[in-house]
Amino acid sequence: MDRVTSSDGVNYGAVLALAAISFMLLRKWIAGGVCKSCARLDGKTVVITGANTGIGRETARDMAHRGARVIMACRDLTRAESTAEYIRRSTGNGNVVIRHLNLASLYSVREFAKEFIATEERLDILINNAGVMMCPKWITEDGFETQLAVNHLGHFLLTNLLLGMLKRSSPSRVVNVSSVAHVGGTGVSSYCLHPGVIRTELNRHILLWYPMLKTILSLPSMLLMKTPWQGAQTSIYCAVIEGLERKSGCYFRMAAQLKALFELRPLLYSDCAEKHPAPEGEDDAVARRLWEESAQLVGLNNLH
Repeated sequence: MDRVTSSDGVNYGAVLALAAISFMLLRKWIAGGVCKSCARLDGKTVVITGANTGIGRETARDMAHRGARVIMACRDLTRAESTAEYIRRSTGNGNVVIRHLNLASLYSVREFAKEFIATEERLDILINNAGVMMCPKWITEDGFETQLAVNHLGHFLLTNLLLGMLKRSSPSRVVNVSSVAHVGGTGVSSYCLHPGVIRTELNRHILLWYPMLKTILSLPSMLLMKTPWQGAQTSIYCAVIEGLERKSGCYFRMAAQLKALFELRPLLYSDCAEKHPAPEGEDDAVARRLWEESAQLVGLNNLH
Protein backbone atom coordinates (compact mmCIF):
# COMPACT_ATOMS: atom_id res chain seq x y z
CA MET A 1 0.00 0.00 0.00
CA ASP A 2 1.08 3.55 -0.71
CA ARG A 3 2.23 5.46 2.31
CA VAL A 4 0.73 8.84 3.12
CA THR A 5 3.62 11.23 3.34
CA SER A 6 3.77 14.45 5.32
CA SER A 7 3.67 16.39 2.06
CA ASP A 8 0.36 14.69 1.22
CA GLY A 9 -1.03 15.85 4.56
CA VAL A 10 0.12 19.39 3.85
CA ASN A 11 -1.55 19.26 0.42
CA TYR A 12 -4.83 18.01 1.91
CA GLY A 13 -4.70 20.72 4.55
CA ALA A 14 -4.07 23.36 1.91
CA VAL A 15 -7.01 22.13 -0.14
CA LEU A 16 -9.30 22.17 2.88
CA ALA A 17 -8.14 25.64 3.87
CA LEU A 18 -8.68 26.91 0.32
CA ALA A 19 -12.16 25.36 0.26
CA ALA A 20 -13.06 26.96 3.60
CA ILE A 21 -11.81 30.38 2.48
CA SER A 22 -13.66 30.06 -0.83
CA PHE A 23 -16.86 29.15 1.00
CA MET A 24 -16.56 32.16 3.31
CA LEU A 25 -15.87 34.50 0.40
CA LEU A 26 -18.83 33.11 -1.53
CA ARG A 27 -21.11 33.56 1.47
CA LYS A 28 -19.88 37.13 1.92
CA TRP A 29 -20.53 37.89 -1.74
CA ILE A 30 -23.99 36.33 -1.63
CA ALA A 31 -24.85 38.28 1.52
CA GLY A 32 -24.76 41.48 -0.54
CA GLY A 33 -24.71 45.03 0.76
CA VAL A 34 -25.50 46.29 4.22
CA CYS A 35 -27.30 49.51 5.07
CA LYS A 36 -24.72 51.51 7.03
CA SER A 37 -26.92 54.48 7.84
CA CYS A 38 -27.07 55.40 11.52
CA ALA A 39 -30.23 57.46 11.05
CA ARG A 40 -32.49 57.61 14.10
CA LEU A 41 -36.27 57.38 13.82
CA ASP A 42 -37.25 58.71 17.24
CA GLY A 43 -40.73 60.23 17.13
CA LYS A 44 -41.52 58.58 13.79
CA THR A 45 -44.11 55.87 13.09
CA VAL A 46 -43.44 52.93 10.78
CA VAL A 47 -45.99 50.42 9.48
CA ILE A 48 -44.67 47.09 8.21
CA THR A 49 -46.93 44.45 6.68
CA GLY A 50 -46.00 40.81 7.24
CA ALA A 51 -43.68 41.82 10.05
CA ASN A 52 -43.92 38.62 12.08
CA THR A 53 -41.47 36.57 10.02
CA GLY A 54 -38.66 36.68 7.47
CA ILE A 55 -37.33 40.00 6.23
CA GLY A 56 -40.38 41.78 7.65
CA ARG A 57 -39.35 40.71 11.14
CA GLU A 58 -35.76 41.85 10.62
CA THR A 59 -36.91 45.14 9.14
CA ALA A 60 -39.22 45.72 12.11
CA ARG A 61 -36.39 44.98 14.55
CA ASP A 62 -34.12 47.47 12.77
CA MET A 63 -36.78 50.18 12.79
CA ALA A 64 -37.38 49.59 16.50
CA HIS A 65 -33.65 49.70 17.19
CA ARG A 66 -33.60 53.15 15.58
CA GLY A 67 -36.26 54.34 18.02
CA ALA A 68 -39.36 54.28 15.82
CA ARG A 69 -42.88 53.44 16.88
CA VAL A 70 -43.35 50.20 14.93
CA ILE A 71 -46.80 49.00 13.88
CA MET A 72 -46.65 45.34 12.88
CA ALA A 73 -49.53 44.70 10.48
CA CYS A 74 -49.99 40.93 10.53
CA ARG A 75 -52.58 38.27 9.81
CA ASP A 76 -51.44 35.79 12.50
CA LEU A 77 -51.69 37.72 15.78
CA THR A 78 -50.28 34.90 17.92
CA ARG A 79 -47.04 34.72 15.97
CA ALA A 80 -46.97 38.50 15.68
CA GLU A 81 -47.14 38.95 19.45
CA SER A 82 -44.28 36.50 19.93
CA THR A 83 -42.19 38.43 17.40
CA ALA A 84 -43.16 41.78 18.92
CA GLU A 85 -42.03 40.64 22.36
CA TYR A 86 -38.72 39.45 20.91
CA ILE A 87 -38.22 42.84 19.22
CA ARG A 88 -39.08 44.74 22.43
CA ARG A 89 -36.58 42.68 24.43
CA SER A 90 -33.77 42.75 21.87
CA THR A 91 -34.00 46.50 21.11
CA GLY A 92 -35.18 47.92 24.43
CA ASN A 93 -37.97 49.68 22.53
CA GLY A 94 -41.36 48.99 24.08
CA ASN A 95 -43.16 51.03 21.44
CA VAL A 96 -43.82 48.03 19.21
CA VAL A 97 -47.47 47.15 18.64
CA ILE A 98 -49.38 44.69 16.50
CA ARG A 99 -52.51 45.26 14.49
CA HIS A 100 -54.52 42.72 12.55
CA LEU A 101 -54.31 42.95 8.77
CA ASN A 102 -55.34 40.30 6.27
CA LEU A 103 -54.29 41.58 2.86
CA ALA A 104 -56.43 38.94 1.17
CA SER A 105 -59.51 40.78 2.45
CA LEU A 106 -60.36 44.29 1.26
CA TYR A 107 -62.63 44.60 4.30
CA SER A 108 -59.69 43.85 6.60
CA VAL A 109 -57.54 46.40 4.77
CA ARG A 110 -60.20 49.09 5.16
CA GLU A 111 -60.72 48.25 8.84
CA PHE A 112 -56.98 48.42 9.50
CA ALA A 113 -56.71 51.80 7.80
CA LYS A 114 -59.78 53.14 9.60
CA GLU A 115 -58.44 52.12 13.01
CA PHE A 116 -54.95 53.38 12.23
CA ILE A 117 -56.17 56.81 11.13
CA ALA A 118 -58.41 57.07 14.19
CA THR A 119 -55.73 56.14 16.73
CA GLU A 120 -52.37 57.22 15.30
CA GLU A 121 -51.04 60.75 14.92
CA ARG A 122 -48.66 60.22 12.01
CA LEU A 123 -47.22 57.79 9.47
CA ASP A 124 -43.65 58.39 8.36
CA ILE A 125 -42.75 55.11 6.66
CA LEU A 126 -45.04 52.47 5.15
CA ILE A 127 -43.22 49.26 4.22
CA ASN A 128 -45.37 46.99 2.06
CA ASN A 129 -43.48 43.79 2.77
CA ALA A 130 -45.99 40.93 3.02
CA GLY A 131 -46.38 38.52 0.13
CA VAL A 132 -47.23 35.00 -0.96
CA MET A 133 -45.82 32.87 -3.76
CA MET A 134 -47.02 29.81 -5.66
CA CYS A 135 -49.87 29.14 -3.26
CA PRO A 136 -52.73 26.81 -4.27
CA LYS A 137 -55.37 28.37 -6.49
CA TRP A 138 -57.30 30.04 -3.70
CA ILE A 139 -59.98 32.64 -4.33
CA THR A 140 -60.43 35.39 -1.75
CA GLU A 141 -63.73 36.53 -0.28
CA ASP A 142 -63.65 39.39 -2.80
CA GLY A 143 -63.33 36.99 -5.74
CA PHE A 144 -59.64 37.57 -6.52
CA GLU A 145 -56.84 35.06 -6.93
CA THR A 146 -54.85 35.08 -3.70
CA GLN A 147 -51.46 36.13 -5.05
CA LEU A 148 -53.00 39.08 -6.90
CA ALA A 149 -55.01 40.05 -3.83
CA VAL A 150 -52.17 39.89 -1.30
CA ASN A 151 -49.17 40.98 -3.35
CA HIS A 152 -50.83 43.80 -5.25
CA LEU A 153 -54.45 44.76 -4.61
CA GLY A 154 -54.28 44.66 -0.80
CA HIS A 155 -51.17 46.83 -0.68
CA PHE A 156 -52.51 49.11 -3.41
CA LEU A 157 -55.64 49.81 -1.38
CA LEU A 158 -53.73 50.13 1.90
CA THR A 159 -51.31 52.68 0.46
CA ASN A 160 -54.09 54.79 -0.99
CA LEU A 161 -56.14 54.71 2.22
CA LEU A 162 -53.11 55.84 4.24
CA LEU A 163 -51.91 58.38 1.68
CA GLY A 164 -53.56 61.31 3.44
CA MET A 165 -51.69 60.57 6.66
CA LEU A 166 -48.46 60.04 4.73
CA LYS A 167 -48.88 63.48 3.16
CA ARG A 168 -49.56 65.12 6.53
CA SER A 169 -46.41 63.47 7.92
CA SER A 170 -44.20 64.43 4.97
CA PRO A 171 -41.43 64.03 4.18
CA SER A 172 -42.52 60.40 4.35
CA ARG A 173 -41.77 57.22 2.45
CA VAL A 174 -43.49 54.19 0.95
CA VAL A 175 -41.24 51.15 0.47
CA ASN A 176 -42.65 48.39 -1.73
CA VAL A 177 -40.99 44.99 -1.63
CA SER A 178 -41.51 43.81 -5.22
CA SER A 179 -44.59 45.96 -5.69
CA VAL A 180 -45.77 48.54 -8.22
CA ALA A 181 -47.48 51.37 -6.30
CA HIS A 182 -45.93 54.78 -6.98
CA VAL A 183 -46.79 58.20 -5.60
CA GLY A 184 -44.68 61.30 -6.36
CA GLY A 185 -44.85 65.08 -6.04
CA THR A 186 -46.74 65.08 -2.73
CA GLY A 187 -43.94 65.04 -0.18
CA VAL A 188 -44.28 61.25 -0.15
CA SER A 189 -41.36 59.33 -1.67
CA SER A 190 -41.86 55.78 -2.92
CA TYR A 191 -39.40 53.04 -3.71
CA CYS A 192 -39.66 49.53 -5.10
CA LEU A 193 -37.09 46.85 -4.42
CA HIS A 194 -36.11 43.27 -5.06
CA PRO A 195 -34.61 41.85 -1.85
CA GLY A 196 -33.06 38.75 -3.43
CA VAL A 197 -33.66 35.07 -2.74
CA ILE A 198 -34.09 34.69 1.00
CA ARG A 199 -34.46 31.71 3.33
CA THR A 200 -37.95 32.62 4.55
CA GLU A 201 -41.41 31.10 4.69
CA LEU A 202 -42.27 32.58 1.29
CA ASN A 203 -41.35 29.24 -0.29
CA ARG A 204 -43.60 27.20 2.02
CA HIS A 205 -46.16 26.49 -0.71
CA ILE A 206 -43.45 25.36 -3.13
CA LEU A 207 -42.24 22.82 -0.58
CA LEU A 208 -45.81 21.60 -0.09
CA TRP A 209 -46.12 20.96 -3.81
CA TYR A 210 -42.68 19.34 -4.05
CA PRO A 211 -41.68 17.85 -0.64
CA MET A 212 -38.44 16.38 -1.99
CA LEU A 213 -37.19 19.89 -2.71
CA LYS A 214 -36.78 20.49 1.02
CA THR A 215 -34.05 17.85 1.14
CA ILE A 216 -32.57 18.62 -2.26
CA LEU A 217 -32.36 22.34 -1.62
CA SER A 218 -31.18 22.20 1.99
CA LEU A 219 -27.46 22.55 1.18
CA PRO A 220 -27.86 24.98 -1.76
CA SER A 221 -30.14 27.15 0.34
CA MET A 222 -27.50 27.42 3.04
CA LEU A 223 -24.94 28.31 0.40
CA LEU A 224 -26.83 30.40 -2.16
CA MET A 225 -29.65 32.12 -0.27
CA LYS A 226 -29.53 35.17 1.96
CA THR A 227 -30.58 35.11 5.59
CA PRO A 228 -33.63 37.21 6.51
CA TRP A 229 -31.32 39.83 8.07
CA GLN A 230 -29.30 40.08 4.88
CA GLY A 231 -32.45 40.22 2.78
CA ALA A 232 -33.88 43.05 4.87
CA GLN A 233 -30.99 45.41 4.14
CA THR A 234 -32.46 46.87 0.94
CA SER A 235 -35.79 47.55 2.65
CA ILE A 236 -33.98 49.25 5.52
CA TYR A 237 -31.84 51.23 3.07
CA CYS A 238 -34.90 52.56 1.24
CA ALA A 239 -36.60 53.41 4.53
CA VAL A 240 -33.83 55.33 6.28
CA ILE A 241 -30.95 56.39 4.02
CA GLU A 242 -30.50 60.13 4.03
CA GLY A 243 -31.18 62.13 0.86
CA LEU A 244 -32.99 59.35 -0.98
CA GLU A 245 -36.01 61.57 -1.67
CA ARG A 246 -34.52 62.58 -5.02
CA LYS A 247 -34.68 58.91 -6.01
CA SER A 248 -38.44 58.66 -5.47
CA GLY A 249 -40.00 56.17 -7.85
CA CYS A 250 -36.74 54.27 -8.35
CA TYR A 251 -36.18 50.53 -8.26
CA PHE A 252 -33.42 49.01 -6.13
CA ARG A 253 -31.65 45.72 -6.80
CA MET A 254 -28.09 44.44 -6.91
CA ALA A 255 -25.00 46.62 -7.11
CA ALA A 256 -24.26 47.31 -10.76
CA GLN A 257 -20.56 46.48 -10.49
CA LEU A 258 -21.39 42.86 -9.62
CA LYS A 259 -23.53 42.24 -12.68
CA ALA A 260 -20.84 40.67 -14.82
CA LEU A 261 -19.48 38.50 -12.01
CA PHE A 262 -22.07 35.78 -12.24
CA GLU A 263 -24.78 35.70 -14.90
CA LEU A 264 -27.48 34.35 -12.59
CA ARG A 265 -26.85 36.77 -9.74
CA PRO A 266 -28.63 39.81 -11.28
CA LEU A 267 -31.82 37.78 -11.19
CA LEU A 268 -31.41 36.80 -7.55
CA TYR A 269 -29.76 39.33 -5.33
CA SER A 270 -29.97 42.94 -4.23
CA ASP A 271 -27.23 45.09 -2.74
CA CYS A 272 -28.89 48.37 -1.81
CA ALA A 273 -28.29 49.95 -5.22
CA GLU A 274 -30.52 51.63 -7.78
CA LYS A 275 -31.28 49.54 -10.86
CA HIS A 276 -33.38 50.00 -13.99
CA PRO A 277 -36.52 47.85 -13.94
CA ALA A 278 -37.72 45.77 -16.87
CA PRO A 279 -38.99 47.88 -19.83
CA GLU A 280 -42.58 47.08 -18.89
CA GLY A 281 -41.98 48.77 -15.56
CA GLU A 282 -41.16 52.05 -17.30
CA ASP A 283 -44.18 52.10 -19.63
CA ASP A 284 -46.32 55.01 -18.41
CA ALA A 285 -49.37 53.91 -20.40
CA VAL A 286 -49.27 50.42 -18.91
CA ALA A 287 -48.72 51.87 -15.43
CA ARG A 288 -51.72 54.17 -15.82
CA ARG A 289 -53.93 51.31 -17.01
CA LEU A 290 -52.78 49.11 -14.12
CA TRP A 291 -53.54 51.93 -11.70
CA GLU A 292 -57.02 52.50 -13.12
CA GLU A 293 -57.87 48.79 -13.22
CA SER A 294 -56.58 48.30 -9.68
CA ALA A 295 -58.55 51.30 -8.42
CA GLN A 296 -61.72 49.93 -9.97
CA LEU A 297 -61.16 46.44 -8.52
CA VAL A 298 -60.64 47.70 -4.97
CA GLY A 299 -63.39 50.32 -5.18
CA LEU A 300 -61.38 53.53 -4.99
CA ASN A 301 -63.39 56.57 -6.06
CA ASN A 302 -60.39 58.87 -6.44
CA LEU A 303 -57.64 57.69 -8.75
CA HIS A 304 -55.14 60.41 -7.79
